[in-house]
Amino acid sequence: MKKEFALAFNEVLDDKQLPLEVIIEAIESAMVSAYRKTVNASSAQEVLAKIDTETGKVEVFAEKEVVEEVQDDRTEVTLEIAKKFDEEAELGGIVVVESTPEDFGRVAAQTARQVIQQRIREAEREAQYDHYHTQLGEIINGIVQATNPRAITLGLDRKAEGIMPRNHQIRGERFRVHDRVRALLYEVKQTPRGPQITLSRAHKNFLRRLLEDEVPEIYQGLVEIRSIAREPGYRSKVAVSALQPGIDPVGACVGIRGVRIQAIVRELNDEKIDVIEWNPDPAAFIAKALSPARVTGVYLDEIADTKTATVVVPEDQLSLAIGRDGQNARLGAKLTSWRIDIKSLSEAASDALFKLQDDLAFELEAEALSETIPQIEAILAKKTEGRPITPEEYQNLGKFVDQVERGAVERSQELMEERRAIEAEARADLPPAAFDIPLDELGISPRFAIAIGGEGFSTIGDLMMQLKLDADVILSVGGIGPKAMEDIDAALEAFDFPEVEVVEEPEPEVVEEEAVEEAAEAVEEEVAAEAEAEPVAEAAPAPTPKPQVKKPAPRKKKDEKPEPQKPDMAAEDLSDIEKIFAQSERRILRGGRGKPKKEGVVFADTPKPVDPEADKKKGKKKKFNEVEYDPDADMTIVRRKRKGDEGWEEENWE
Repeated sequence: MKKEFALAFNEVLDDKQLPLEVIIEAIESAMVSAYRKTVNASSAQEVLAKIDTETGKVEVFAEKEVVEEVQDDRTEVTLEIAKKFDEEAELGGIVVVESTPEDFGRVAAQTARQVIQQRIREAEREAQYDHYHTQLGEIINGIVQATNPRAITLGLDRKAEGIMPRNHQIRGERFRVHDRVRALLYEVKQTPRGPQITLSRAHKNFLRRLLEDEVPEIYQGLVEIRSIAREPGYRSKVAVSALQPGIDPVGACVGIRGVRIQAIVRELNDEKIDVIEWNPDPAAFIAKALSPARVTGVYLDEIADTKTATVVVPEDQLSLAIGRDGQNARLGAKLTSWRIDIKSLSEAASDALFKLQDDLAFELEAEALSETIPQIEAILAKKTEGRPITPEEYQNLGKFVDQVERGAVERSQELMEERRAIEAEARADLPPAAFDIPLDELGISPRFAIAIGGEGFSTIGDLMMQLKLDADVILSVGGIGPKAMEDIDAALEAFDFPEVEVVEEPEPEVVEEEAVEEAAEAVEEEVAAEAEAEPVAEAAPAPTPKPQVKKPAPRKKKDEKPEPQKPDMAAEDLSDIEKIFAQSERRILRGGRGKPKKEGVVFADTPKPVDPEADKKKGKKKKFNEVEYDPDADMTIVRRKRKGDEGWEEENWE
């Protein structure tokens, strides 16, 4: 029994690919259901089941009442039996005792079979959902199990099935049963019948993942895919950029002799792929996005609701720029997120000439190009009559179009700046807190709030801004009339906006450099005077301790007085020579001039750069002192020098 159960148990684990705990829980739950059905136990009675994974033995424990004489063995147990499972059991109490029925194995096997299968099936579906939900957006492999005009069914790992609808397939692809297919895991949904897995080969992220697999530079983060525009089965455009200097992003994606990109083309059923380099300049990026067509000029208009780019191409490049059924232009617009208007050079020149003659906004350009306009009219007349046009005349047309269109672009930029200035001025007059309060809190009718919010005005500040700039825009919203406008105005006047406290940071106190220098010089002169006035007594030779050098104290501000520094040892405990060193060290630390050497006890002076003009104004001379201890002679030498003196004045302290 032990060997057979272990083999069967391990076979279930391998077949279902489920954890051990899940299988055991399913079997125990099934045993509980079988016990309740076998003995007709109440649902209020607590029943537990335990299974031994080594022997396969099942034990059932049920909650029963302790009584003196058992009348119903399903719910009652004697005190003697209860003591075996709970030593503290008493009459009238409730204990959990073993209640496994005789011949329970055969009955349980018949009763619990469906329960075990159902629990294992639910656990298997949950494991499938968790497994594939973590792989969303990744490429997975599957084997075709069935095909029909609407979708293809693929067999996946963990005995799961995926569906590839018709709109997620590449045009012209035909699959047979047992074909191995790579696809993007597009969507995973949890349904009562298990996870519903949707696969796609037509999504643009499928091309993105293929590029990451084939191009190591993309996977390593050296090259970045900026955007992708794709029409499955026909053509795709990919914009890439290098994240490190010295890397050719287009060459990395194409590979040597196109090896990398050809592998992707074969996977996509010979779909054409254009790889272009991304450019931060929109005009240059749009020109490259229309490749392989050559572009003469790109002119941007950002004032309109949709960003529009007017692209001018030579006559022989017009059909190539537009593409078959406008495919190249559509892909370029998707790739750049700009609306692209493609014109031939002669058409653009004709439109520019019409603007100069009929639009008053181009009056300045018309005056500047008054001499060029007759030449352009003559060239366009030759084009209409079908006569040949020389390359020089084409160049003149290009220059003419460029001058007119660039003037229009500059004018649109000026209008944008004016609009931004007006909006900034209007925003400055409104309460800052209004832009953080939702429109629902204004107190107007919910119908009005929904109608206005649907137009993009989500806060009270947005509504007040539009009313100040142009109230007719709000009045044109569906459901908003003069009466509603009066209610809105009344609600805005009655609304109490919270005040925003502006905390002003205190300005740091500025201390003039001259005041700092004067305070430092005063401290230095005071210390030097104390050192000169202090008597020096003879002392017996003693080992000289190495002085402790402290970091110089920070300079004090003008109004602050310098704090006197305390010596490390008491004055009465110092010998005469130690007092001298302590005084010298104190002078250096307070003046901030000297630095101790590593060897010996010498304090050398390190003067700071001095402004001679400032010294002339002040009429003061800088002092330079040097203290040196000679251990052989057992004396301390103090050298002093004033600016302008020829030599050092020595004074020996013995």
